[in-house]
Amino acid sequence: MPNREPCVPAEDCARLTAFLEGVCARPKPFERRTTRELWTDEHTSRKMLESHLNATGDGASRSAAFIARSTDWIAKRFNVGPGFRIADFGCGPGLYTTPLARKGCRVTGIDFSERSLDHARGMASAEGLTIAYANRDYLGFDTAERFDLILLITCDYCALSPDDRAALLRKFAALLADGGHVLFDVYSLNALARRSEATDFSPDLLDGFWTAERSFGFRSSFVYAPERLALDKYTIVEAGRIRKIFNWFQHFSPESLAEELAGAGLAVETLYGDVSGAPFDPAGTEFAVAACRA
Repeated sequence: MPNREPCVPAEDCARLTAFLEGVCARPKPFERRTTRELWTDEHTSRKMLESHLNATGDGASRSAAFIARSTDWIAKRFNVGPGFRIADFGCGPGLYTTPLARKGCRVTGIDFSERSLDHARGMASAEGLTIAYANRDYLGFDTAERFDLILLITCDYCALSPDDRAALLRKFAALLADGGHVLFDVYSLNALARRSEATDFSPDLLDGFWTAERSFGFRSSFVYAPERLALDKYTIVEAGRIRKIFNWFQHFSPESLAEELAGAGLAVETLYGDVSGAPFDPAGTEFAVAACRA
């Protein structure tokens, strides 16, 4: 007699089907955000820091060569020097705050990853640099200080819901000193056009990025064309828990970004291809904007 797979009870099949339906279910735009979990989980935050510090990669941060080129361009473009006040929202492990402080700037970094800030503080201490770091969600950050330049780099803006983006831009406008600028980058509509919908499965998804334990991961990608939005939803199954992580990606045209800025009393001063000052490319998958008060 040929070997036959044992019969799976109908109730187990029903539970598995319901679970897989949930894996593939399309959430409403920005229905749930899990950014805090991504950056504060003990294992994942360590993996995120490793990705930030990968000098040759373009994962959590750009490559070391790009960051060096970017900080040099920022210093020249905005006439950075001693006493120049900079706030880096989502500063991570200090990849921008440290080189800008070396140029004599008064730098403030805001991030809610304590692990990343510990690394940033260690770098500053080793070089004798004075950098103010705030361990908090930058959406709730406030200070009496005013800044000559506010940074939000690596397309962080695109992970925020419309309400959070509007609130953050109003905050930027309030925190700018007279003559100050905001510099940030976003995904373009060309990037959205390259997106497709699919669900992938893998044991230990992303080579154990999500957990040190044995796990099974699903990545479900969705495109919301009318909203110019994409989502990568990760479902991570471990022996003792099931987690879902939502990575949202808003996409912009120069016109739609200018409209959001105008709603906060800000205006586009110059468009760039990226935050190293490359020329704006209408066919590019990202672009950057230097903005000021309208």
